[in-house]
Amino acid sequence: MSSSHVVALVMAAGYSRRFGQHDKRSAMLASGQSLLATSVAHAEYSFTLLRVAIREDDTPSLLGLADTMALIQLQTAHLGLGSSLAEAVAALSHDPRLDHVQAVAILLGDMPCIERKTLLTLQRLATRDTILRPCYEGRPGHPVIFGREFWPALEMLGGTSGAQPVIRRHLSQYREYDVQDDGTLIDIDAPEDIANLDSRRTEQAP
Repeated sequence: MSSSHVVALVMAAGYSRRFGQHDKRSAMLASGQSLLATSVAHAEYSFTLLRVAIREDDTPSLLGLADTMALIQLQTAHLGLGSSLAEAVAALSHDPRLDHVQAVAILLGDMPCIERKTLLTLQRLATRDTILRPCYEGRPGHPVIFGREFWPALEMLGGTSGAQPVIRRHLSQYREYDVQDDGTLIDIDAPEDIANLDSRRTEQAP
């Protein structure tokens, strides 16, 4: 599938309570970019089409997002990830600029380590009638790519469960793709994860 037929949806409307009093989306990495801006930049580098879902009362510039970024500002973020996904996917469904899109890649704004090769490969494998997920050493990761056939089911989600109910109901159309990319599993939940991330990058530097 062409990259122009998959839209990336970066979910970044959570409240990050495990991170303490500070908003982890604004946490600065060693690169000088915020956590969210780094995750979004990786997605923007890999996808032709991109939307970032944030809370309705967020100020994008304080999160490190450019003024030109295409945003979905959610009213239901306080109800949990399932509700946020439902609202965000509904916004995609009703966007006439995305009528040709065949799948959505759901990324999380606190996962800045996914390799571009992984994202490009998953896009090529995506179809309208499959759910595709990367798998590293037997562990399923992110992003999860939902063909357009499943968007109505995503729009019915609620609460905090995320998209797992949709996957469970459509296991016959669910596919896992083995990758050599542990970034598909790495998310930032606590301040110490930032230090671990910076250490990881130092070790990987040539």
